[in-house]
Amino acid sequence: MNKEMKCVDPRLVPAVLLATGDKIPVIGMGTFGSDNYGAEEIAEAVRVAIKMGYRHLDCAAVYGNEKEIGDVLRELFQEGVVKREELWITSKVWNDKHHDVKGACKDSLKKLGLDYLDLYLVHWPFPNHHPPMVDVESRDPHARPYIHEEYMAVWKAMEQLADDGLVRNIGTSNMTRAKMELLLRDCRIKPVCNEMELHPHFQQPELKKYFEDQGITVIGFSPIGSPNRPERDKTPEDTVPIEDPVIVEIARKHGVHPAVICIKWGAQNGQIPIPFSVKPEKLFSNLLAVVQDPLSAEEMEAIREQDKNCRFIKGQVFLWPGARSWEDLWDLDGIIRQ
Repeated sequence: MNKEMKCVDPRLVPAVLLATGDKIPVIGMGTFGSDNYGAEEIAEAVRVAIKMGYRHLDCAAVYGNEKEIGDVLRELFQEGVVKREELWITSKVWNDKHHDVKGACKDSLKKLGLDYLDLYLVHWPFPNHHPPMVDVESRDPHARPYIHEEYMAVWKAMEQLADDGLVRNIGTSNMTRAKMELLLRDCRIKPVCNEMELHPHFQQPELKKYFEDQGITVIGFSPIGSPNRPERDKTPEDTVPIEDPVIVEIARKHGVHPAVICIKWGAQNGQIPIPFSVKPEKLFSNLLAVVQDPLSAEEMEAIREQDKNCRFIKGQVFLWPGARSWEDLWDLDGIIRQ
């Protein structure tokens, strides 16, 4: 370990109490960066992050780097840098494995070199696996809409994973209220978390409050607005939170990068941000954001007023034939199979 590396005592990082009684660190390291970085580079960033004080990793099978991350974890365990029980590790079942949830989970466990996951999520509530997409207009000709009976079959398999001890907690990702209401109506084990896009320009206050009222903890991806997201997800009307004049001015007063302010806002807003970076200086500033120099009530309110309702990860690659626009994915027209 580089003697010059700055670190944060993991005991200083706040944790959120879940409905199951487990505690999840209030900030995690995202590991989705395969469009811009290789698996080995992301795995090395994980090594740095853990030595720096991170104890929460947000992984997924589709990110294509779980084996490389697992190799790093084994080395860190062997070196005594960290113990398995000190880490919170999340993974997700991808759309093409909805028919074999247990197999997908075991594959992730094997690649990560773990006996269990702290949290396992259904990555998207759609049953299709999209081919490579090049831009926002790309479509998968084999895509299908949300079908509740099929989703419940997936969820029952998730519940069985919890029963078998392969995962400690199960949850959802990219769910809408209409879909969640159906799931809560029919499930045996409630989802403990929902992962969703959350940043100052896309705050989703009503949906976030709905989940919280149901005892579902919210994890926020793209907390700084995902400026390096794939080209297929960019549209002309998109805004840039880290260039927002209000956020830039607050950052100037705190002497930090605007991205740090976005992360502070997310954590203080009651969500768990999972920013991604491979640069040690950014990893450190992101982690430090949740342990010192909180935003004032006035600053929080000023950022709240900057909501643009600008969704960056639109999910258009999951649109089925006949759907009019990506908004149909988010139940805005009540398109849902019950």
